[in-house]
This record gives sequence, structure tokens and C-alpha cells, in this order.
Amino acid sequence: MSLKRSVVLLMAAAMSLAAADSGFLRRQVSEVQPRPDDLTANAVGASYKPLFGTGDADAGHLKAVVRYGELTVAPGRGSALVSYPAEEQMYFVTEGSATLVYAGEKARLKKFDFLYLPPGVKHGIANTSGAPVKVIVMGYQIPAGRVVEAPAKLMLANADDVALQILGSHGPTTQFKLLMGLTSSTRDKLSAASVMNSLFLMDFAPGGTNIPHNHRNEEEIYLLLRGSGDMVAGRDAEGKDVRHAVTQGDAFFLKPGTQVGYYSHAKEGEAHDLILAVRSNLPGARPPGQ
Repeated sequence: MSLKRSVVLLMAAAMSLAAADSGFLRRQVSEVQPRPDDLTANAVGASYKPLFGTGDADAGHLKAVVRYGELTVAPGRGSALVSYPAEEQMYFVTEGSATLVYAGEKARLKKFDFLYLPPGVKHGIANTSGAPVKVIVMGYQIPAGRVVEAPAKLMLANADDVALQILGSHGPTTQFKLLMGLTSSTRDKLSAASVMNSLFLMDFAPGGTNIPHNHRNEEEIYLLLRGSGDMVAGRDAEGKDVRHAVTQGDAFFLKPGTQVGYYSHAKEGEAHDLILAVRSNLPGARPPGQ
């Protein structure tokens, strides 16, 4: 290995460690290299990029999150079939269309579909289209002793069918699509999960803001699907919010209590910025509102 490459790797490792110590991890999807995964085992044409959790060097910093990454399946190919006895998963389709294999049955998937995959149910992706399909894979650890029953049928919906709404604590320039929550949720499109408590989209008007805030007992991940702006992640020694310039494909994992927010750089007439966000309860923590 060349000296230059060794220095680059050491700098990258130091930056990753510093970010983890400050309360967050940062990744750019385009820069993450695919790695072997259960979903790609003996599966030609399937690749997985581990952004956070399983397959990533900093997986030890996560508590409830087991995995968060991007699965890509080439046309005419398929992923492996997988199941996890103590892990619930959510899929979100960011690009393309495919067929989901779920407990021996099949369902069509298209862009912006999202779904719940309970522990112990075998599932996978087959791409019968003419273009690659990309899926964000999210997995969460079921605490020992907790029994999670599989729903009577596949829980699947599309974000285009979820209404935008303003949540008062975040101001009027950002609207939310509440995609999935806990089985007890009365506000989300799908009330399905046990550990993951909120999967949602944030739609930013030009110059829109997600007011900086934090969640004391929850891990959170933001993925910028479209646009550019400033992501707030953490605070400096003086207690001021730290802003990070971001573009499409930037992702942040935030430890509990870490300050987070977003400032859109979009101008009038440009497409709205879009963030896919997900929160999960820490092991042993009560769900929000309880």
C-alpha cells in the first residue's frame, strides 16, 4: 500500500471516529463501496452498500439499528432470500420497480413504495424490469424476550398516497409524510413496527427549514434523497448548532440527544428538497408519548 493511500485511510478513520464521538456518523451513498451481505450471498447482479450498522466499520456505535444500507438489483436478477428471527425490517424503494418475494408470495414494488418485514418471514427482491432497482434497507433489533407477531398480510404502501402535513413544532416551510410507525400509531399510513417508531419524508419548500432539535431516547437517520443544503448535526464547544453542507445521497446517523436539523438551499421554481428520515427507540426506552 502506498504512503499516500495509507495517509488517506488514516485520515478517513480519524474523521469517522471524531464524528462518532461527537454524536453522529456521516456517509455519502456514492462513495460507499458494496460489501458482501446476506442479501447478496450467491446472488449474481445484487449488491449492498452498508451505510450504517452491519457491514460498516462503525457498527458498534449503534444500539437499536442493526443495518441501514442501499440494495441494488440489476435487471433480470434477484437478491438472496433472507429472514431474521430477532430483527424487523423496513424497505423504501428509491429507484426502479421490482417484485417482492414475501413468505412465498409475490407483490409488485415501484418507486417510493415502503413496507414492513416482520421477524422470521423470508423475503427478497426479484428485478424483472429493464432498469436497476434501488432499495433502502432498514433493520432494527427486537429485544430479547419480546414476541413480534407477523401481520395477517403484507403491509405495503406508496409515499405518493400519503398526504403532506405541517407539524406545528417544525414550522410551515417543511411538510411531512408520516409513512410508518408503531403498531399503536394512529397517525401513520402503516401502523406496523415494534422498535422503529417513525419513518417519514420531509418535503422542503425553497429555503425551508427543519428546526434543529434532538431526541433523548431515540436513534435517528436522515438521508437526503433530493436537493442540497445545510444539515445540522451536533453542537460545538459553545453550544452552537454545527452545520454541514450536504448534497443528494448524504446520510447521517445521529445518536440519542444529538442536535439535528436542515436548511434547504433550493430557490423558487426548483424542485423541493426531500429527506427520508427514520427514528427508533433505544433498547429499554419507552416509546414517545408513553
